[in-house]
Amino acid sequence: MIRNDALDLLPVRHAVPELLAALAERGAAVLSAPPGTGKTTLVPLALAGLIGDGPARRVLVAEPRRMAVRAAARRMAWLLGEEVGGTVGFSVRGERRTGAATRVEVVTTGILLQRLQRDPELAGVDVVLLDECHERHLDADTAMAFLVDVRATLRPELKLIAASATSDAGAWAELLTVLEGGGPAPIVWSKGEGHGYAVRFAAPPAGIRPAHGTWVDPVLLRHVASTVRLALERHQGDVLCFLPGTGEIARTAGLLDGVDAEVLQLHGRAPAAVQDAVLRGAGPGGRRRVVLSTSVAESSLTVPGVRIVVDSGLAREPRTDHARGLGSLATVPVSTAAATQRAGRSGREAAGVVYRCWAEAEDGSRARFPSPEIRIADLADFALRAACWGDPTAEGLALLDAPPAGAMAAARAVLGSIEAVDGDGRATERGVRMSRLGLHPRLGRALLDGASEVGARRAAEVVALLSEEPPRDYGDDLVAAWRAARQGADGYGARWRAEARRLERSAGEVVGGGAAVGQRGGDDAVAGLVTALAFPERVARAREQGGYLMVSGSGARLAEGSRLRSSPWLAVAVADRTARDATARVRLAAVVDESMACRAAGRLRSTGEEVRWEDGDVVARSVDRLGAVELTVRPLGTGAEPGLVREALLDGLRREGLGLLRWRREAGELRERLAFLHRELGDPWPDVSEGSLVDRAGEWLEPELSRASRRADLGRIDAGEALRRLLPWASGEAVRLDELAPERIEVPSGSRIRVEYGDERPVLAVKLQEMFGLAETPRVAGVPVLVHLLSPAGRPAAVTADLASFWRDGYRAVRAELRGRYPKHPWPEDPSAAVPTRHTSARLRGER
Repeated sequence: MIRNDALDLLPVRHAVPELLAALAERGAAVLSAPPGTGKTTLVPLALAGLIGDGPARRVLVAEPRRMAVRAAARRMAWLLGEEVGGTVGFSVRGERRTGAATRVEVVTTGILLQRLQRDPELAGVDVVLLDECHERHLDADTAMAFLVDVRATLRPELKLIAASATSDAGAWAELLTVLEGGGPAPIVWSKGEGHGYAVRFAAPPAGIRPAHGTWVDPVLLRHVASTVRLALERHQGDVLCFLPGTGEIARTAGLLDGVDAEVLQLHGRAPAAVQDAVLRGAGPGGRRRVVLSTSVAESSLTVPGVRIVVDSGLAREPRTDHARGLGSLATVPVSTAAATQRAGRSGREAAGVVYRCWAEAEDGSRARFPSPEIRIADLADFALRAACWGDPTAEGLALLDAPPAGAMAAARAVLGSIEAVDGDGRATERGVRMSRLGLHPRLGRALLDGASEVGARRAAEVVALLSEEPPRDYGDDLVAAWRAARQGADGYGARWRAEARRLERSAGEVVGGGAAVGQRGGDDAVAGLVTALAFPERVARAREQGGYLMVSGSGARLAEGSRLRSSPWLAVAVADRTARDATARVRLAAVVDESMACRAAGRLRSTGEEVRWEDGDVVARSVDRLGAVELTVRPLGTGAEPGLVREALLDGLRREGLGLLRWRREAGELRERLAFLHRELGDPWPDVSEGSLVDRAGEWLEPELSRASRRADLGRIDAGEALRRLLPWASGEAVRLDELAPERIEVPSGSRIRVEYGDERPVLAVKLQEMFGLAETPRVAGVPVLVHLLSPAGRPAAVTADLASFWRDGYRAVRAELRGRYPKHPWPEDPSAAVPTRHTSARLRGER
């Protein structure tokens, strides 16, 4: 019996006629409805004709999370007065509850993608509703792009709806440009806001340190726990508290010990029984509940009894180091859109209140929407789906954000290495098989190749462990985790067994036999090989100084007390590295030996000469390496390839500078003169800066450079003689070097004084008396020199670039001072007409 009383309370019902009319006229629409208005449960029933008077249709609803899929299907079935599996069913990985009478099927976006790739026409489906588009999950963005393509090329009659509570509706409308007549799809707004909620800011104490990686300041968690206690005292109803991850949930649960409420932990890895208990509501005793949840409860879920939301203000986003094949999680401030979604959980059943654990002044600085996953995630799975779809570059797909070029290049490199795509990026037959396994391509490779080596059953069991990381309390030893999963009666063990059976069937269909082969290896060998096949770049060898070096070049470390610490080689299944860590933390790994490591990562093995500048000299070796890991090394001595030696010497010059050459004083002075001429006159006078001289080494350091083989040989190259090769001999200007930038200038006394070219302008340091009689300042290359006028003792007395002005205005004061100090020297009143001298007055008279 349909529960019309409950349906009538859902505000979105007022928008349904407009939505149905838009679909009838245009075939696609955007539905924007605030949290708690019923868009996930009432709209699909209306689209299917199960309520109202619309035509009977088959509707596919795609949700981002398995928990949301089950909850939405259960809620719709309850509204119809039925059990799940009848008119309303659902499908998630490893579980399907549908029947011949099913008209509304709720699926994960991953399941939708698999169906689209097996059957692009979606035969039998009339309407697809893609829910929670604002979350910008990669699977959802990809599914939308494929669906737009399907409508444009195969099934223009397929109805398509993008639904979200907090989204950039205009952008989605542009993406869903309708076929007939063009133009953006219509936007249908539902103005109801559930029962509403009040917002209160609970700013944390001063001094909270920003989160980094997966670390969150314990002071913030204590503040969140205190806010939960305060909310329980002030308000009625259950509390839903949002935290970034399972670790923070466990720690906050400990801080709430003794609170007068049942504390429940809700996250994607929670056992199904716990998830169901949370979504069923309070038990017969009616005790209040505090539900500590990750973002899984942000959308598409109604947690019965919740009237209060406490929001920590943090969320987790993936980060990918494409060069090293490492993923990590970053703790970031929750976006405005996600915070609105979280707050909306408090007003689903009655008026609620939300406590935001940040200062109100910070509220406006948050990002509007979460980071689109396509910008920050590993794109190997996306790239394979695009290749199988027939668009290897993804340039023809209707995406709100284009995939970053670097991430796509890294993804295509991975796919090429596992033979999932050919040289042009098109999917191979093997790649198509991988795409249909419902696994990341790396894991698909491990399952297919591992099944041939160790048997379908055991390969499937290990891959099932790799596809959903085991609980942390299983430890970091993959084999121990495997055994724990086999024996475990927890929720993870049940999910693992179901997934292993599914993968075994899939692998058996592809590789046939192989089970007998698999019985020959022990668990350690099987786990190590399968893991290494999945992540060849993460094969790692122990280092002398402790820790491990991965084939990718990343350092890695195990936790203190790990059973794996004595292993010479590891195949790392799970590792992460934050921006502040020099090495990756190994979360899960299996033991391998060197031969197995080389087999799994064979494409990364190379043998050859390596000549490089290292520790201040040229090192020449013959190296057999596995990526960054050196297997064997043999010194080459003088037999290294000359071109490689030359490049190593140039690298040494770049790193340590031209001081490696022999620089006499004359060479340094020549370089300063040339730098002056290049600065003042430009071409053809050469640039003699450090970078330019290294870049032009072939012009001025040959043939000596090609004859050199080590640091000492560089030290024998006369830099001054070499520099003269850069002079503009061809144009004839070289002969003017001494004219334009002379080493010395003859002053009125007859002395030849050295010119210093090391400063911004040339400097002539000369005794003041030797300049008597000179009216104009000397020039070089047309530039007045800066004259440092010295006392008879050679100490600075004055500086000028204009001698005439100095004789007229400055000399008088200098003369008064110097006459007192040096009375035996001549100090005429008119220096411009005096006789220049290097001597005292008496000697000057004697000379006369």
